[in-house]
Amino acid sequence: MNLPTTPSFSLKNKRALIVGASSGIGLACAVALAEYGASITIAARRSQKLEELSISLKSKSITAELLELDISKTDKTLQLINDLDPFDILVNSAGIAKHSHSLDTKEADFDDVMGINLKGAYFLTMAVARRLISAKKGGSLINISSQMGLVGGQERAVYSASKHAVEGFTKSIAIELGNSDIRVNTICPTFILTDLTKSTFEDPKKLAWIKSKIKLGRVGRVEDIMGAVIFLASDASALITGSSLVIDGGWTAE
Repeated sequence: MNLPTTPSFSLKNKRALIVGASSGIGLACAVALAEYGASITIAARRSQKLEELSISLKSKSITAELLELDISKTDKTLQLINDLDPFDILVNSAGIAKHSHSLDTKEADFDDVMGINLKGAYFLTMAVARRLISAKKGGSLINISSQMGLVGGQERAVYSASKHAVEGFTKSIAIELGNSDIRVNTICPTFILTDLTKSTFEDPKKLAWIKSKIKLGRVGRVEDIMGAVIFLASDASALITGSSLVIDGGWTAE
């Protein structure tokens, strides 16, 4: 009897671009991909932060190429990606949140959130995909979305709208790029303790609401995302595209 072989989780000889890598989920993804063999390029808006991160990575024997990149500037993003060798893996963790009651939404805040979370994510994904297609290579493109891309939440109308849109374009792009062997997926975390969410956790009322919704009884940690990104980046998920990997402790199970 011929036994099946478990697909490899190794990312050796793969080039990975991690955007929004200077902290939080993006940083965790960069470490995870490097630990599984990928050659990583870490991108963020602030060069000083990237330099500091590079030093920290070297302390773990991880080397990384550095790329100063603001995905809200789509023309510049396209130029930078076109000037680089194609990336086998994209992890886009760049994102912002400006929470308020929906009736109090400021147009400038709406534009800022959509400019990065939606427009920036869309055109970054397209830029990386075009380079893969021109090189006749397959790849795995992963956007860090949110459980709020699947449900709603108080004071999160704009943020939720941006992430619902990411879920939508992911499915459509997956359909269009499947015949090029390019997989497109999202990771949808619950509330993860990062600099972005710190102010939310400091509000006792909001923290109680969050814990009441997460069935496993705790908030998320960046380590909860690391295994998921390795899985989606690797051949272990070779038949998965147009999907959302939900890491929410049961929030959306109701």
